[in-house]
Amino acid sequence: MTCAEFSFHVPSLEELAGVMQKGLKDNFADVQVSVVDCPDLTKEPFTFPVKGICGKTRIAEVGGVPYLLPLVNQKKVYDLNKIAKEIKLPGAFILGAGAGPFQTLGFNSEFMPVIQTESEHKPPVNGSYFAHVNPADGGCLLEKYSEKHHDFECALLANLFASEGQPGKVIEVKAKRRTGPLNFVTCMRQTLEKHYGNKPVGMGGTFIIQKGKVKSHIMPAEFSSCPLNSDEEVNKWLHFYEMKAPLVCLPVFVSRDPGFDLRLEHTHFFSHHGEGGHYHYDTTPDTVEYLGYFLPAEFLYRIDQPKESHSIGRD
Repeated sequence: MTCAEFSFHVPSLEELAGVMQKGLKDNFADVQVSVVDCPDLTKEPFTFPVKGICGKTRIAEVGGVPYLLPLVNQKKVYDLNKIAKEIKLPGAFILGAGAGPFQTLGFNSEFMPVIQTESEHKPPVNGSYFAHVNPADGGCLLEKYSEKHHDFECALLANLFASEGQPGKVIEVKAKRRTGPLNFVTCMRQTLEKHYGNKPVGMGGTFIIQKGKVKSHIMPAEFSSCPLNSDEEVNKWLHFYEMKAPLVCLPVFVSRDPGFDLRLEHTHFFSHHGEGGHYHYDTTPDTVEYLGYFLPAEFLYRIDQPKESHSIGRD
């Protein structure tokens, strides 16, 4: 499995907070960005297996959309305990967005990895969720992975933010009432791209949609048997939903691709009321409220990059 390593530009948290405050103001009526102590993420609504997202931060992009589209490559299965070693951080806490391990589940799904990987001293803890389409009514079924399965796999593609899972200082972002056209993550990412230009900055963490509703999708249980060759064909294949707050989101975003065919942003979410999936944007701009905790990543690891690529299905 190929693995390329890249060092991100890592501004100070204070500088990033200032840049993000200014950029988000163009898209939200009420914005407050500051440097704070990371809240205890073992508590509700996060319920992560670690207290924080600090320490030796890195982003890993594993596989990619070309392994799903136009036709699926069913050989592409990844073990997150092995990924942690690959990114030189055994025992890493990993969160993010990916495709569920169809080889274990028996169907395709949206995957929300929340995993404390194995280390010499500790066994791994799997707090991940997966969302799939209910065959009975076409609705969303959100399940906790470890209640049925004991592996630590995902498949096809994953955008991951990894750290030592320690407490520490993070960037807190509060944004209310969307006034511009960009979703929360795209606004942050484009703000960083505009400010830092050709110095790529990578970020990850978690945010809660506290109020409002969002447009989301879940992939069908069955992979497409005919090739999906355009975004229009992909959108006909996907199942779209409007889902309601509170939602716990797991974003990974990079301001600019330094040449590794990256998916620049990818956010999945879960909830405690049975809804989860892939975040597109809020559908209630007047009432939406976001509260997030983020950190810049020190390194990028590009794992098993597809040799042949395209730009379909990156939304």
